Amino acid sequence: MCGGAVDVDQGCRAATSGEAADRLAVSSTLPPMSAAAAAGTGFAARVVAWQKANGRHELPWQQTRDPYHVWLSEIMLQQTQVRSVIPYYQRFRTRFPTLEALAAAPMTSVLEAWAGLGYYARARNLHLCAQTIVRLHGGQFSGDSQINARLPGIGRSTAAAISVFAFGLRAAILDANVRRILARCFALDATPSPAADRRRMWALAEALLPTTDIEAYSQGMMDLGATVCVHRQPACDRCPLASVCRARQQGRQAELPARMPKKPLPERRESVIMLTDGRRVLLERRPASGIWGGLLSLPEIAAGSVEALAQRHGCRLLATIELPAINHRFTHFRLTLSVLRADVHLVAHAACEDRWHWLPLEQTAEAALPTPIRRLLLSLRPTGAGTDSGR
Repeated sequence: MCGGAVDVDQGCRAATSGEAADRLAVSSTLPPMSAAAAAGTGFAARVVAWQKANGRHELPWQQTRDPYHVWLSEIMLQQTQVRSVIPYYQRFRTRFPTLEALAAAPMTSVLEAWAGLGYYARARNLHLCAQTIVRLHGGQFSGDSQINARLPGIGRSTAAAISVFAFGLRAAILDANVRRILARCFALDATPSPAADRRRMWALAEALLPTTDIEAYSQGMMDLGATVCVHRQPACDRCPLASVCRARQQGRQAELPARMPKKPLPERRESVIMLTDGRRVLLERRPASGIWGGLLSLPEIAAGSVEALAQRHGCRLLATIELPAINHRFTHFRLTLSVLRADVHLVAHAACEDRWHWLPLEQTAEAALPTPIRRLLLSLRPTGAGTDSGR
């Protein structure tokens, strides 16, 4: 749900060579704790008690058992922090108050409501999932996590969250926050087999589930990972699991969970054209698949075709100028966009294909645009055109 602080406290500093030797000696005498041993220490009871006293209780999606609202919040929270999600969640619910309303909405409306939140495949899968539930399941989520896990865009952990928070059923949630707690508390080192590590982690998460207070336990694990057992500088002095945490006993909080070495991201370069008459800009809807799928964006086109593009859309080309390049990082690559601004005079409204759209600059904040393109266009809006919607 949330990232942690960026500094490393005294308890998590890298060990000196002498400290490393001491740590190895401790590690050899403290094997990883088993789920059975954890149950004997009251692992779940500690988490439940902490959540009831110190956890988060006022998040908007905690005030409902509606499966649609629970599912929506879980999808939005994937790889996105709580403070960023809250306003999107509230606006999305206002615009699409029911699952049926979402299923009936055009994809363009869904993308407009999602624009700026990133990872747009989530929005496309959200729409497809809503349509699938309406078409095949009578508009109702099942309480069975295995059934929900087969729906578009819903994985095992998200399906479990729906079962827990909408239906009060026992199911194991294993998001990044929970994985971090388990890896540290049980001193789980990575093996050469990531698949085996995942199976081990799931088995442990399921073995630890309490028979009662499943909602408080599940929320407590996510809250602990988001606010206490954070990625850097965990607040071990405030953790209810500190006395049974193997990583803390071994001084290995900074090492666990083990992180895969990051490979250098490949670089891609593209050129786009900003065709504008000063009040509007010409945009093209991108294909449904691929980066920024279904969003409006500046057209990719060779510089020599600028005049042809202008004429095709009823414009006379006045001048062109190179704008500063835009750098944007995706999960799997870095993108550099070269931007050529083409100032035009609109002579006549030419008939446009469906994928082309003249966007008034004052509507930039509300349009379904990639974040870097929105930022660029916001800088072009006429003075007094209004303020950003906050997305």
